[in-house]
Amino acid sequence: MKASFLPISVFICLAASLIPAVAQDQDGQGQNGPTVEVHPGTPPSKRYLPQPPDNQLAQLLSQINQSNLQATVLRLTQFGTRHTASSQTDPVRGIGAATNWVFAQFQAIAATSSGNMTVQKQTFVQPVSNRIPVPTTITNVIATLQGTASPERFYVLVAHLDSRVTDVLDFTSDAPGADGDASGVAVVLELARVMATANQLPGTIVFTTVAGEDQGLYGSAFEAAQMAAAGADVQGVFSVDTIGNSIAQDGTEDPHEVRLFTEGIPTNVTASQVALMQSVGGEDDSVSRELGRFAKSVAENRATGMSIWLMRRRDRYFRASDNISFAQQGYPAARLTEPNENFNHENQNTQVVNGVQLGDLIQFLDFAFMARVARVSGAAIWSLAEGPGTPKNLEIHTTPPGTFSGTNSTTLTWDQGTDAGLAGYEVVWRNMDDTDWTHVIPVGNVTSVTFPFFPKDNFIIGVRAVDVNGHHSPVAFPTPAA
Repeated sequence: MKASFLPISVFICLAASLIPAVAQDQDGQGQNGPTVEVHPGTPPSKRYLPQPPDNQLAQLLSQINQSNLQATVLRLTQFGTRHTASSQTDPVRGIGAATNWVFAQFQAIAATSSGNMTVQKQTFVQPVSNRIPVPTTITNVIATLQGTASPERFYVLVAHLDSRVTDVLDFTSDAPGADGDASGVAVVLELARVMATANQLPGTIVFTTVAGEDQGLYGSAFEAAQMAAAGADVQGVFSVDTIGNSIAQDGTEDPHEVRLFTEGIPTNVTASQVALMQSVGGEDDSVSRELGRFAKSVAENRATGMSIWLMRRRDRYFRASDNISFAQQGYPAARLTEPNENFNHENQNTQVVNGVQLGDLIQFLDFAFMARVARVSGAAIWSLAEGPGTPKNLEIHTTPPGTFSGTNSTTLTWDQGTDAGLAGYEVVWRNMDDTDWTHVIPVGNVTSVTFPFFPKDNFIIGVRAVDVNGHHSPVAFPTPAA
């Protein structure tokens, strides 16, 4: 049934506090988790609302400096080219000089962090490939702002330092790369600057610039693989790539909207997982889709001055950014990018053709727009690290009672979180034809809940964690279990 509320026969009755009653056993724990009573005509839950920025986040976002963004982009364009195969040793031109400059900027920022931020160069040699004609050294620069959560959870903000022209193998021509992706690097550096001196957060934020993106995402693929090999609990990744231009190729202006690309079918999906999706659904509830919904709920507000356009595909047609490298490791990942690209100013040689200036030049950027995208990025990554971790091992139980072929009850179980300040959990739901969560039911600090006569066949259901200050996690989508 399509409606904002459940059919009258399946309304869920909540107490005034919206905390369901619990069937207690001898240890005081719920035998089957809390049970929500059913009474016809009672609204099932409260409306799902965005999470507004708290005072600390609002103050942090106000410190983002448009002039700093412009200065960073200008400096990066002055390296002439940042092509992955350009010089590693020239002190003024090429990827080596640009990498050293970014490393120095991160070191200066880390010096203000009271020891909470560390900086490293992550270097490896990429073997020959179709876009790497000779073995090539690739260096990522990584600044880690340590959190307090135990066990540790990570959130990554990534931009690519390398640039290119029309011929992806041309490493000698000028490739200023103002929009792609000096704009993203500028945002990463600026957010590292303002967050380094703020109060320490529970989650660890990793600010990173990578190379080799234009050749095949090699830098980010290496970093993501290293994190996976170390068993890092990466709970959210945002690639900020080409986020400096608000004017489309036809002259249309869209200065208050940013696209956020999220994949549905996971990049690392297995055949058995596809079969499971075909049986129960969930194509629109991948970890990346839930990350996108979370970002919209915390970063679309007056503090950012932006709307977030959720794009339900992993990237543009036949394109990819560094979020894909992290998605390949199973991590929630999304890409922020400008709403309408001008391809005259992306991946082009700097030249005038038929009276049209081509090339990725700084003169075509909108730095007020870039500052707003920085606020969106900051609100999203900060809110992830500020709140509790996403619930783990969420299951929806499917075994029917007795000899029945199915059940109209819904039982959910999940692992107990370990975050300091964790207040409890909320069940969220929406109708099958809604694209975002619409209702929320607080259930307390428990690890299971049962809803009689709340048919999982008719609704999409998830669980999120909430801390004592009202900050919530991304929603976890359940795996079917017996």
